[in-house]
Amino acid sequence: MNKQSLTIADFCAGHGNISRSFFHKLVNEGKGPRLMKIGRRTMISIEAAAEWRAKMEAQTEQTVAGV
Repeated sequence: MNKQSLTIADFCAGHGNISRSFFHKLVNEGKGPRLMKIGRRTMISIEAAAEWRAKMEAQTEQTVAGV
């Protein structure tokens, strides 16, 4: 069975080993992936992770094009 959601640790490890503190900074700034609560756990759906990557790519393209 394929994973349908990621823990914060899985998300961080799967995206270049970003630190948990940097992850939380992104979320607090409104720049992180969409989150969902399942019981006491905070999870990121596979779709939210993909949307976040696409958003980050688009922002990078705009930044590079504006240089």
